[in-house]
Amino acid sequence: MRQPRNDTGSPCAVVWDMDGTLIDSSSAVPDAFIATVMALGGAVHSRAEVVALYSLGPPRAMLSRMLKRPCDEEEIALYHEFLSERAAQVAPCASVRTAIDRLRQIVPMAVFTGASRRAADILLGAVGLRDCFSVVVAGDEIERPKPHPEGIIKACSLLSVPTRQSVYVGDAPTDLEAARRAGAVSAAAGWGHLYNPSVQADLVLQSPEDLVRCLLGP
Repeated sequence: MRQPRNDTGSPCAVVWDMDGTLIDSSSAVPDAFIATVMALGGAVHSRAEVVALYSLGPPRAMLSRMLKRPCDEEEIALYHEFLSERAAQVAPCASVRTAIDRLRQIVPMAVFTGASRRAADILLGAVGLRDCFSVVVAGDEIERPKPHPEGIIKACSLLSVPTRQSVYVGDAPTDLEAARRAGAVSAAAGWGHLYNPSVQADLVLQSPEDLVRCLLGP
């Protein structure tokens, strides 16, 4: 199990994925996409079909694929409206708040999510976590989605921490691949709905508190 590099003696940075890692949005996000596409005259999709498209990146890419045509700003705004209506369904993953409260006092932290900036603000705000992170990098603020490492590298740059001294926590295989490509420690969020135990990771966490113990000790 590879430990976070810390050549300078300062704490390692932690960059978090959002959906499935920080928050349980397994119904709210797919349902918002489904409602948007139906409202725009597109086909009915299942939640599983929507989740399978997460690797495309932000809402523009996903809606364009689902509608089978380019979507415009008004249509993206409609998705965010549907998401806002469903934000009350979202909750922080178990033990996330406790782990963040401990880590944020010592370790620089950021969020890198494939969701849009607006979606990140809606969802993190709904569960009271938005103010816990000084840096949030969203999928519509980068050119290349996961598993490309661009988002992790950008988040670490904004934290002024080398990626090799960072940990990226995520549940999806694309999260772990992005961490590997960035040179960060890949930490699998074993509680996430996209976690696949067959995908290799430097750290496999059963709960967020496992990361606290790894970085700070018992």
